Amino acid sequence: MKFEHMMNAKTRLSVSRWLCVCLISVTSLLLHGCSVSYKFNGASIDYTKVKTIQIAEFPIRSSYVWGPMEAIFNNMLKDEYSSHTRLIQVRRNGDLKIEGEITNYSQRNKSVSSEGYSAQAELSITVNVRFTNNTKHSEDFEQQFTATKSYETTQSLSSVQEELVTQMCEDLTEQIFNATVAQW
Repeated sequence: MKFEHMMNAKTRLSVSRWLCVCLISVTSLLLHGCSVSYKFNGASIDYTKVKTIQIAEFPIRSSYVWGPMEAIFNNMLKDEYSSHTRLIQVRRNGDLKIEGEITNYSQRNKSVSSEGYSAQAELSITVNVRFTNNTKHSEDFEQQFTATKSYETTQSLSSVQEELVTQMCEDLTEQIFNATVAQW
């Protein structure tokens, strides 16, 4: 009787282990068989349909300008797609097309000190983007994106401008990337 009882316990343990192994194997096969296109960078591109991207130069159409801003923005935008996707950048007839212009670059007082003077100023860049997905036109859009950065007015604009514009361009290119190919 003791032997049968031990055999049942061993058999139950064996069956239990076997079921566990089967469940893990089936789950592993199901997960391995699924194809998820999201990457750690957020891109969700079907590379079987979309292979190229055309990124036009964004000219400055703002009344207030800082010369190097145009080149900084355009280079960062192209680098964002180059480093986070496998898309080939082309000059025309891209599967995806991004074009637009820098429509606003402005500075405004953000806060006032107790003496009545400006204590903080805020820089702002706005770009207008037209996105065309030639493989799926339902995803086409035109949209404005804005980035802002503040600085203490004890600093001169010329001493912080390059750093702040670079940070705002990084923010803008991430916003545009997320809106065009991340599609969260």
